[in-house]
Amino acid sequence: MKFGEQLQQEIFPPWRLSYISYDVLKHELKTRQQDHAWTADDESEFVKKLENELEKVYDFVTAKLGEVEARISYCERTIQTFISNPTWSSDQNWSIMDDALTEVLFDVNDLAKFTRLNYTAFQKIIKKHDKWTGLSLKQDFIPQLRTKPLDKQRFDVAIVFISALHDLCKYRGKPRPSSTFGDEEYNSSVSDEKNTSKYWVHPDNITEVKSIIMLHLPVFIHNKEKRYEASDSTVSSVYLDNEEFSLYTSLLQRDEGAESIRLKWHGPLTTPDVSVERTTHLAEWADGNSIKERFQLTTDQVQSFLSGSLSTDQLCNQMISRGVDNKLVEECRFISSGIEESIKEKHLQPTCRIFYNRTSFQTPENAGLRVNIDNELTFIREDNFGDTVRRAPDEWRRSEVGIDFPFSYLDESEVLRFPYAVVEVKTSAATAESTSWLRKLLDSHLVHEVPRFSKYLHGASYLFRDRIPLLPWWMSEMEIDIRRPRATNFGLTRSKSFKPLIDGQYKRAMEAEQLRMDVVNEAAQDPLHSFLDTDPAASSSNWENRPHRMRSTLVTKGEDPLNYGPLHERKIKKKDREAGNLGEDINFDHGDIRLDMATDANNTSEKKMFGKDGMFVKDPNNPNAVIPVKKVKVEPKVFFSNERTFIAWLQFCALLLTVALNLLNFGDSVSRIAGGLFIGIAAIIAIYALYQFEKRAWMINRRVVGRYDDLWGPAVLCVLLVGALIVNFYLRFR
Repeated sequence: MKFGEQLQQEIFPPWRLSYISYDVLKHELKTRQQDHAWTADDESEFVKKLENELEKVYDFVTAKLGEVEARISYCERTIQTFISNPTWSSDQNWSIMDDALTEVLFDVNDLAKFTRLNYTAFQKIIKKHDKWTGLSLKQDFIPQLRTKPLDKQRFDVAIVFISALHDLCKYRGKPRPSSTFGDEEYNSSVSDEKNTSKYWVHPDNITEVKSIIMLHLPVFIHNKEKRYEASDSTVSSVYLDNEEFSLYTSLLQRDEGAESIRLKWHGPLTTPDVSVERTTHLAEWADGNSIKERFQLTTDQVQSFLSGSLSTDQLCNQMISRGVDNKLVEECRFISSGIEESIKEKHLQPTCRIFYNRTSFQTPENAGLRVNIDNELTFIREDNFGDTVRRAPDEWRRSEVGIDFPFSYLDESEVLRFPYAVVEVKTSAATAESTSWLRKLLDSHLVHEVPRFSKYLHGASYLFRDRIPLLPWWMSEMEIDIRRPRATNFGLTRSKSFKPLIDGQYKRAMEAEQLRMDVVNEAAQDPLHSFLDTDPAASSSNWENRPHRMRSTLVTKGEDPLNYGPLHERKIKKKDREAGNLGEDINFDHGDIRLDMATDANNTSEKKMFGKDGMFVKDPNNPNAVIPVKKVKVEPKVFFSNERTFIAWLQFCALLLTVALNLLNFGDSVSRIAGGLFIGIAAIIAIYALYQFEKRAWMINRRVVGRYDDLWGPAVLCVLLVGALIVNFYLRFR
């Protein structure tokens, strides 16, 4: 699809006039070149129009961001009023505020898509300009894009505030249950790689993924003593390695005891504390588990520790003098001594810096589930390999490199900007089975799974590709488009009236559906009661959630008349019928179905009667009960699906027939025998496919409730093909 068509399809109608006039700019390029060659005046006028469009889009985004901030502030003040005045703290008021926050969240998501789409449009139109005119506007227009950067619009702060307020609404202003669980970023831990999965997210979908997760998990904030700022999400890490890249090679080959060592800090360069971390894969002292260890240093101590002038004993003595607990001192001694030994023996030095903005989602009271999203991922060279000096001798990191993404002042050979966001999901076994919304997200079109993805391995394999012979397996994934079309209603969408839809439903409908599913799950413990419910609506919902039946349960003539009748809430005891106690007419009402069942004292079998729908099916959970069958219209796509299945079988027959004809025409006697076998198999398959096609069409036309899958066809086909190959092998081998 051309970008112009894509832009028209993805435009949010209420904001249509605020988008870039892509078609107008494209038409301007074409018409001017049709009349005459591109001149300096044409270039000047086109640049003015482009700057005007950029200013229009940027001003709209800025105004909308201000509006979002004002609405969040209003919700915050209102919630504080609810907390301070219990008379206002009703469930209805909390629900209204929660709905208002959901509206704001959807606007943030729409604004992120608006910004991304317009930024892509500017890139496309500039590229077309350079291609059609032969000029280089891309380089000349960079200053304007930097003054009004659409690629740096940040929505994380708004999502964090919405998450905090949404959490207050969920708990009606009360704090969440307290927990002793701390931030895993600052505590030693054993990591289980089996319960950690990693995914890539395209920039078009980042805000939507964050919003979906936020509706189920709150944003985890490490420092709650200060108001959240954009710089609080920045994370920087300097990885150590040597000129032979021995750590890189061991990690890539997943050797036993392979380790990675990094220096990590949050926020700007002025952050006083730096975390020294070592991750060891299949560590012997951890029973073969992968373990992550860390201890803290001040910024001034890092260079001394790397150079060896600050030993482990000196570091521990300083901790003891500050009154640190002996247990923590001994733990630090063990970790520090191991890292110190690796630095000396392997001649490690700062090699690569990795920068990203991290948003973490986790409930403080539950350590079983944590989701990290790292976007604006950037890799920067920190090495002094060869004759190039990037760090001063007394520095352990480049002082001129801060947290100002996209680091446009760096040479392109020293920086790599990763095009996707990285999602890391850490779950326990129990949480993984119970979190259905997370499974839906990870199976959706919004994410692309990349098992065992490593930031350091990816950055080093690109920045030092001349020195490294081995590359990670996922490098080939960089050549494909990870975006997929939306296959289901999953995600955040808008209705025709632009009302927020979550997974294709209004929020209230989602809550009602969740409540209904909880009731169904509870009733599943008593199957008979669940299908003999007095509430017609409940019976209908139960019918929709019935398990697939392995055989047709439609009632046909000649069967016991008990198979006909409505679903009734009162069981007629078998002994009463046998005793002949039903001598009168009994009227049963169920929904819009009414059936008169006449009985006789001398005849215990009921006469056959029909309700309005005219057809019922047996209840597999109760032999004496039946279920009304609703007449439904068969959609044309059902017939087309049957036809596609038939055509797929014929395609395989054609392929097999082509092979057979080649063997017959160009082979020896053995090949002709194999060709004859393949022709016979192809003919059998074609006839069988036609039979199945006609049978399914007959069942669809008559609404037959039965099996539409094929039990024997694929199995027999495999047996025939394997038999033909065995015969061919035997004849050829002989």
